[in-house]
Amino acid sequence: MISLAAIARVATCERERFRAANPRAFAHHAAASGWFQSVPFHWMKDWPSPVPIVAASAKDATLTSIDGQAYDDFCLGDTASLFGHSPPALTVALAKQASEGLSYMLPTERGAALSARLAAMFGLPQWQVTTTASEANRAVIRWCRAISGRTKILTFNGAYHGAVDDAFVDLKDGQPVMRASLVGQAHDLRDTSTVIEFNDPEVLEAVLRGGDIACVLAEPVMTNVGMVRDAPGFLQTLRTLCDETGTLLVFDETHTISSGYGGHGVTHGPAPDLLVVGKSIGGGVPCAVYGFTADVAARMVALNRSRPAGHSGIGTTLSANALAITAMDAMLGEVITRPAYDHMLRGAARLVAGLEQEIAAAGLHWHVTQVGARVEFLTCPTPPRNGGEAKASMHPELEAAIHLFLANRGILLAPFHNMMLVSPVTGGDQIDRLVDGFADCTKALKE
Repeated sequence: MISLAAIARVATCERERFRAANPRAFAHHAAASGWFQSVPFHWMKDWPSPVPIVAASAKDATLTSIDGQAYDDFCLGDTASLFGHSPPALTVALAKQASEGLSYMLPTERGAALSARLAAMFGLPQWQVTTTASEANRAVIRWCRAISGRTKILTFNGAYHGAVDDAFVDLKDGQPVMRASLVGQAHDLRDTSTVIEFNDPEVLEAVLRGGDIACVLAEPVMTNVGMVRDAPGFLQTLRTLCDETGTLLVFDETHTISSGYGGHGVTHGPAPDLLVVGKSIGGGVPCAVYGFTADVAARMVALNRSRPAGHSGIGTTLSANALAITAMDAMLGEVITRPAYDHMLRGAARLVAGLEQEIAAAGLHWHVTQVGARVEFLTCPTPPRNGGEAKASMHPELEAAIHLFLANRGILLAPFHNMMLVSPVTGGDQIDRLVDGFADCTKALKE
């Protein structure tokens, strides 16, 4: 058991250590007052350090700050750089495209190759490109409502699907509530968004049998409320119930692309009707895609025939710009490969084994969860079965102290929870340093 006093002691010590080692970061934030909260976007304030580290550069799985600190990067841009920072194939392709124009609002030859690569990797024949996964999820929800004639969607408690208003409904004491982070929402989303707990097939069936759900929008493994694995058989039950009730199944694989080549659906099944992938697919260049079956495509075509051309209200001017197409084509063609996944999965297994060994040595009732190249340690005795249990098990003060301890020793985890990503260019020495730093941290917390 780790006491609150021990957590406070370690946190205080680590804040002082950070302040001494990062004077330029403090000077930078003092000078950046023109940005709201001194950062270009608000979630950059979510790191546990007194001020955010200021990045100078990153290459492969190492990030360097303006204070000259080198970090073994296991955050990797919260998945945006899952396959490493600035892969050579990507940087060469982007430089060439930059000299030829960035955005035309016209297709390119490279786009035809990309669509074929997407179909081959993810097993869906039809695709569209957006600028972010949030935008892709919004588009998919719109399409599902339109082609099904149903207004409601179903999500799981604690899920996160980007800045998509429809998904910002949670359960509190068993009742649906609007998520507090949904600032300025004027409409009650509970009329059109239904939320239940993950891994509850009985409630899932009851809701879907009502016949009014256009789509289920889900991560096949929950990754934004800690990590919650699918219970044996749950995803197949979800697939079967969607088929039986005429409900479209959407997998948001923006994070679970870590599961293996082709994402979780291809690696473990079942196959969705629609699929969203963002962030890492462009190596950090803002872009995302959504794919869908031939049947869904046919229903889209039929819908389009019933309305005036050019009135979908889906997409933005920069969607499918030439730079994004080039980035994704280079990534899928030369970076996101089966050998890359082999390296990632071996590294993740090494990380899991090391963390589990140190947790046992420290006598802690914690556990480690793995989703392919994505690893997380949870500071609770048993794996949570759903979002409600995951939120109840979180210990923000403890997690923040661990993150800051590791950052002060040159190791970056994702700031939002204890997530670690292993890339194709993450070295065994980096994994070992993380495990050693974790061991040192648990010892400090137990002194």
